[in-house]
Amino acid sequence: MPKMPDELLAFLESLGISVSTVRHPPLFTVAESQSLRGEIAGGHTKNLFLKDKKGAYFLVTVEEEAVVDLKTIHNLIGASGRVSFGKPDMLMELLGVVPGAVTVFGAVNDTEGRVKIVLDEGLMREETINAHPLTNEATTSIRSGDLLAFLRATGHEPHILKVAT
Repeated sequence: MPKMPDELLAFLESLGISVSTVRHPPLFTVAESQSLRGEIAGGHTKNLFLKDKKGAYFLVTVEEEAVVDLKTIHNLIGASGRVSFGKPDMLMELLGVVPGAVTVFGAVNDTEGRVKIVLDEGLMREETINAHPLTNEATTSIRSGDLLAFLRATGHEPHILKVAT
């Protein structure tokens, strides 16, 4: 059973990581989430759940307005050939979220380490990073260094790469 948002926040607290969370109506797209700009400071994320031809999975997290070339990203992230978007059933199985709520915090549910986490270096220059806390009905703000500590605590070594143009 995947962790719920309250369990994620309790896990972060157990790590000594302080976050702030703003609840809001469900947001399914970057365009919808941009209505909150000004209310929530920091870098806002866009997440790509990708699969390569050999069945390896990747979660690529970039700044919300970043452009990612899906035809060439496989060369940057270490995929076996071109990538496609992962199916919703695998998104739920691996990260415990549904489409529209994809988030780097989903790493907490990938207990077998089947998803490679890739963070864009441009996003990581932000002091504060904002992402859904396993639901698209809230946004959680976390310091970039604390995000790295969280990912490592879940057993994921984040790969910080220039994937956005």
